[in-house]
Amino acid sequence: MPHIALPEGLPGIRSAMAFRPETAKPLNLLVETLLCGPHTLSPGERELIATYVSYLNDCYYCQTIHGAIAAAHLNGDEDLVKRVKADFAHAQISDKLKALLVIAAKVQKGGKHVQAEDVALAREKGASDLEIHDAVLIAAAFCMYNRYVDGLDTIQPRDEAMYRERGQHVAREGYVQVSKTYLPAEAATR
Repeated sequence: MPHIALPEGLPGIRSAMAFRPETAKPLNLLVETLLCGPHTLSPGERELIATYVSYLNDCYYCQTIHGAIAAAHLNGDEDLVKRVKADFAHAQISDKLKALLVIAAKVQKGGKHVQAEDVALAREKGASDLEIHDAVLIAAAFCMYNRYVDGLDTIQPRDEAMYRERGQHVAREGYVQVSKTYLPAEAATR
């Protein structure tokens, strides 16, 4: 049961955002920019970073919904998402993404854990400064999102089909557009 009276019928972050829509808009804009905007990393790769950090933070809702979104971007490959969470070093992803996941995991522990060698390895594997920057920011942002979801003890259903369906919807429409289904019209557009 949530720690405060959150709107019913909305799982995870959606209920927290509906509770305070004026903070929801910038949070949705940030995630839209980081995970959906034009980039040299695919949306699926960026969603894998968000999923992995959420997994490390043990946030069930975020790792499951972002895993579903990642899978939707990756031709439905749910097994790849599971492999990345379990042991990304042996998953069928690029060496560049593996190096970025190393950086993201260190950010999850604390920003000062990222070392010059981690960045050098990512560059050696082909990562650009933008990709390194955004891997750090995705990891940092998802630490915040995970703590937001779990700190309010939001409802986190265990219905995999719900996450799969929602993941496909978000992958297709994006975060800002989908937020219009649970935020008041004036909050979703201002």
